[in-house]
Amino acid sequence: MDSSERQAHVAAGVAAGPQPLLGLREAVALIVGVVIGAGIFKAPAIVAGLSGSAEGMFGMWILGGLVSLAGALCYAELATSCAHPGGDYHFLRRAYGRTVAFLFGWARFSVITTGSIALLAFVFGDYMQQAWPVPGLSPAWGPLAYAGGAIGLLALVNLRGLRSGAAAQRWLTLAEVGGLLLLAVAAATFAGPGPAPPPPAAAGSVSFGMAMVFVLLTYGGWNEAAYISAEVRGGPQGIVRALTLSILIITVLYLLVTWACWKTLGLQGMAASTTLAADVMRKTFGSGGEKLMALLVAVSALTSINATMIVGARSGYAMGCDWRRLRRLGRWDGQPGTPAVAMLVQGLAALLLVGLGGLFGGGFQAMVEFTAPVFWLFFLLAGLSLFVLRRREPALARPYKVPLFPLLPLLFCATCAWMPWSSLSYVYSQSLGGLNAAWVGVAVLAAGLPLLPWLGRQPEPGA
Repeated sequence: MDSSERQAHVAAGVAAGPQPLLGLREAVALIVGVVIGAGIFKAPAIVAGLSGSAEGMFGMWILGGLVSLAGALCYAELATSCAHPGGDYHFLRRAYGRTVAFLFGWARFSVITTGSIALLAFVFGDYMQQAWPVPGLSPAWGPLAYAGGAIGLLALVNLRGLRSGAAAQRWLTLAEVGGLLLLAVAAATFAGPGPAPPPPAAAGSVSFGMAMVFVLLTYGGWNEAAYISAEVRGGPQGIVRALTLSILIITVLYLLVTWACWKTLGLQGMAASTTLAADVMRKTFGSGGEKLMALLVAVSALTSINATMIVGARSGYAMGCDWRRLRRLGRWDGQPGTPAVAMLVQGLAALLLVGLGGLFGGGFQAMVEFTAPVFWLFFLLAGLSLFVLRRREPALARPYKVPLFPLLPLLFCATCAWMPWSSLSYVYSQSLGGLNAAWVGVAVLAAGLPLLPWLGRQPEPGA
């Protein structure tokens, strides 16, 4: 938009862009809330089955934390030198141009983010229905009502403004972390000694590569901090502290949860469990522990929904600032401090996916899962953009530079390059509607290509 439009928007109470409204606690609560979702209640069982020993299992979770920390330090340089609510979209645009950035934004806004919100809402609905069934509704419709209600309520909370959404996130994250700590305390206080260690794993039963896929997927989400880089108080050091502290907290919590499960069930028991955390709570608290566990999973899902809404709407806002036809998404409401239109569209899209999920079952869940290789491909491009921007924009102010350059960025990029390949080894064995599921991610990207001519090649003047 040009200068006169900007002045008109400011006069109308609409700020030209985001303001630093988030403190360290709010930023950490957002990052931790995005990362810790339902995955931590399933992944430890899979990792236990693939690791072969308790030492190997704990080592993988520690390694996952270290790799995530390396990536977070790389993102800290990008986020502090190119602070923008567009996050990865903005990095990709500066490094590779608007077409690559749009394809990432398209996949993220159309399927990955909105689909994740819908899936988390179904997780919330399933567990709430298990604990407290909705009166008058069948078991099939109860979770759907819970899912839609959660999305609608949290969308309204976030439409009130960033402070409102951040306050909700702070309390939800405290409840989530408290629940995970309760799991560890229960194991330490009430559980008897775990089963005897299993015999050494047979040759070929240990799969380090596949185990690390699930470990790193469970750690995934810390990069969302880039979307709030322009809204964290304390300048560049504020976002660096938030990223580093969040990764440390997440790593400690994951190790505690894994330890609690191992102490209670043993390695073989973990590997054989399909409801890991519920089995731990059942053994420590009896049948009442299952309802408590259902509530903990529901709170974790709710925490991730709220955090994903906050950061997800900002990628839609970035596309709205960049493309003439999407300019309504680029409206930033100054008083509440939120991209209201993008937030509203995101909420409606998530509700639509919930409806489709209720009608057609788990097809769209597979679609979201099968776009993971595409996401990791763009993650790799974001990591490489650190090298591209250092070479292309050497004069750019960099308040924070990643240590041990180029070793840490190379380690992060190598991990990102390996993840799509490892993910595809799973995806190629799956099908969706009779088609090889590896093509789903390609189809999502291809669907965005016809939109490029319609969107227009020229940016908004003065944008």
